[in-house]
Amino acid sequence: MHRSAPRLTRILACAAVPVMLVVAGCSSDSDSKGSGSDGGSSSSSEASALGGGEQSQPAVEPAKYAKLPQPCKALASKTVEELVPKVKNKSGTAGTSNDTGARGSCSWNGLEDKGVKGSNYRWLDVSFQRFESESGLGSGEERAKDAYKKEVAAVRATEKAKSVNSSPASGVGEEATAISFGLTKSGEDFKYATIVARTGNVVVTLGYNGTGFAGAKNPDPAQLMKDAVTAAKEATASVAKAN
Repeated sequence: MHRSAPRLTRILACAAVPVMLVVAGCSSDSDSKGSGSDGGSSSSSEASALGGGEQSQPAVEPAKYAKLPQPCKALASKTVEELVPKVKNKSGTAGTSNDTGARGSCSWNGLEDKGVKGSNYRWLDVSFQRFESESGLGSGEERAKDAYKKEVAAVRATEKAKSVNSSPASGVGEEATAISFGLTKSGEDFKYATIVARTGNVVVTLGYNGTGFAGAKNPDPAQLMKDAVTAAKEATASVAKAN
């Protein structure tokens, strides 16, 4: 028997698990020491402190990518329709961003009603974060590597996640990790597949999840992950195409 519309609405509203990226930077200072040979060295030391004592920051490697793709166009319409049957909005719903050159996201969802066989729900989202090379913080690639590790840790630590597993995802960017887990929401068991990848100075996170309602089977975790990896390859490749 189908669940009531109000309850189903509440279930769908909480299907996605937002993931926040945390970026940390560090800087270092260096001091130089001078020495004098006689009593007149005091004035030269003062001159050095006032003028020649300053040291310039070492140059950092320029960032590989200067811009991000449009998140809602990072995946082909065919890919979206295959992963999200009966997708509600084929164009996707863009996430809010106060700096589209540094971060952006998009999501799609759909409910395929199979009548007496139940309904299949799917959610797909992709997010991008780009890092500039900055003196004192490091190169864009170094900063992205740090953010990539933090993002993997954040997904693995998803609250109330069950049976969390992670492994390298080959062929996705320069480095990538595939993370799978289960999550119970409003009495329904959702299956999640998340790919966190890095390409140059950009971190890409793709999430794919779903469940079966009213007697429909839950998605197969292995197939869910296979589809997520395919989509993540496409999303990651879109970064290079945008530049």
